[in-house]
Amino acid sequence: MGVAKYVKNEKDAIDEVIYQSGIRVKPAYTPQDLDEVGFDYEQDLGDPGQYPFTRSLHPQGYRSRAWTTRQYTGFGTPQESNKRFKLMISHGQTGLNVAFDLPTQMGYDSDDPKALGEVGRVGMAIDSLRDFETAFEGIPLDRIGSGLTINAVASIMLAMYQAMAEKFGYPKEKISATPQNDILKEMIGRGAWIYPVEEAVRLVGDSIEYSVKEMPRCNPVSICGYHIRESGATPAQEIACAFEIAKAYMDNVIARGMQAEEFVGRFSFNLNVFGNLWEQIAKFRAARKLWARMLREDYGVQDKKKLFLRGLFGGGGSGLTKEQPENNIMRGAFYALGAALSGAQTTALCSFDEAYTIPTPRAALLSLRTLEILMDEVGLRDTVDPLAGSYFIETLTKQMEAKILDEMKQIQEIGGMVHAVSTGFIQRKVARQAYEYEKGIQNGEYIKVGVNKYADETEDPTDVDLHEYDESWVDQQIESLKELRRTRDNREVTRTLQELEQGTRAGKNVMPLLVECCRAYATVGEMAGVFRNLFGEWEEPSLF
Repeated sequence: MGVAKYVKNEKDAIDEVIYQSGIRVKPAYTPQDLDEVGFDYEQDLGDPGQYPFTRSLHPQGYRSRAWTTRQYTGFGTPQESNKRFKLMISHGQTGLNVAFDLPTQMGYDSDDPKALGEVGRVGMAIDSLRDFETAFEGIPLDRIGSGLTINAVASIMLAMYQAMAEKFGYPKEKISATPQNDILKEMIGRGAWIYPVEEAVRLVGDSIEYSVKEMPRCNPVSICGYHIRESGATPAQEIACAFEIAKAYMDNVIARGMQAEEFVGRFSFNLNVFGNLWEQIAKFRAARKLWARMLREDYGVQDKKKLFLRGLFGGGGSGLTKEQPENNIMRGAFYALGAALSGAQTTALCSFDEAYTIPTPRAALLSLRTLEILMDEVGLRDTVDPLAGSYFIETLTKQMEAKILDEMKQIQEIGGMVHAVSTGFIQRKVARQAYEYEKGIQNGEYIKVGVNKYADETEDPTDVDLHEYDESWVDQQIESLKELRRTRDNREVTRTLQELEQGTRAGKNVMPLLVECCRAYATVGEMAGVFRNLFGEWEEPSLF
C-alpha cells in the first residue's frame, strides 16, 4: 500500500522501515516490546465490545452484523443519479453516499455564471427540493441511510432531505441522513468553503442541535479526516485533526447549554485507508481507544454506546494512479482488507478508474463486489479482531496512540482547531508535507508500483473507459430550474427567505427556517445567498 520509507543496503536487503507517522519498524517483535510501550490488556485492548473498544464496538464484531457498503455515487442530473442509486442498491449496496457537483457545494444555482462548465460534472446538480424529489424517488428511506457529502451548505441539504422525505411520507423521526458537514476540514484540506470560520461553525452547531431534538436517526456531522489525509497529513495527524475538529463542534454545542452526553453519540467519522496496511490498522485501533477515553475523561460521557467511534473507513483516492490503472483494482482490495481488519462499521472504495473520471457502472460494481467478496468469501467475519495479541500490532497501536496525542497537543498549544484553521497553521503544515511526499514519489523514496517502479513505458496510460459527461444535462438542469421559478409560489419563497434572514440575524437556529424555505422551493443559491449577505465570505490566510 506504499507510503513508508524503505532504506536498503547494497544487497537490496531492507535495513530500515519508517512509517509516515514517524514510527520506526523493527525486523521482529517479542513480548518485551509490549513491556517497553507499557501495554496493558484491560486498559489498552479489552474484550471485543468493551471499553476502550480497541478491538471492536460490538462483542460479536462482523459475526453479528457485516459492515455497511456505501459507494460514493452521484453525477449529472438528479434523474441520472437516481438510476445509479437504484443500480447499486439492486446489486447489494446497503447505503447511499451521495456526491454533489461543485456549484451545489459552493451554494450556487446551476444557471449562475460561476457554475459555467461545472454543472453535474463531479457530482449531482441540486437546485431545489424538486431535484431531491427526483433523485430519491423510489428509494426506501426508512431502510436506506444516505450520506450527503457536502459541507458549506450541509445545513441546507439536511433541511432539504427532511422536506423531501416528509413529502414522500417518511416522518423525520424515521429517516437516517449523514451530511458530512465538516467545514473545518474543508478549510484545511479541500477548499469548498464559503463563510468565515466562526459563522461556518455556527451553522454546524445549528444542525447538530436541531438533529438531536428533531431527527433522532440522523447523524448531523461526519468529521472527515479523510480529506485532510488526502491533502498531505500523516495517519497520526489525520486522527489528531479529526478529534480536534470534533472538539471544536462539541464545544460550540456545549456553549448552547447542552451536555456532550446528549449529542456526541450522533457524531460519525469519515477516515481514510490509504497508506501502509499495518499503519492504517494501528491508526483505527488507536483512534477507537482514544475517542472513547477522551469522551469519558474529558467530557464526562458515561453511556457506553455514546463512546463509540462510528463512521466510514474507506476511499483511498490518493493511492490510485493513472499509470497502469487496473493495478488500482488490487490496491482497492487491500484498502478494503485494511478497513475490515481495522473493524470498520461502513466501507466505501474508490473505483479503479477514479484517477480519470467519475466511476463507470462497471468500475463501481467491481468495487462493490470487492467488498462483498471480502465479506462473504475470504473469512473476515469469522472472528473479532483477528490481529489482536500480535506483538507487532499491539506495539504499533500503542506507538500510534502516542503520535496522535502528540499531534493533538500541538494543536491545543496554539489555541485549538478553530484558531489553527483561522491562522493557516494546519494548512501550512499539511501543504508542506504534501510537497515533500510528492518529491518522495518523484525521486523514488516512496515506492509506487507502475509509477516509479515496474513502470511500463510502452503502455497506453489512457486505456480506460471514461464516464461520458453529457452536455445536454446542463440544458436539462437549467430548463428545469427556470420552470421551477415560473411555477412555484414566489410570494411564499420571498416570505420564507425573509424569515431566514431575520432569524439568522437574531441568532436563532436556522434549521427550522431552512426546512420552510425548502418546502417553498427556494433554491440552494437563494438560501446560501442569505448567509453570504449576512456573513460575508472567508478570506483564506496565506500559506506561504
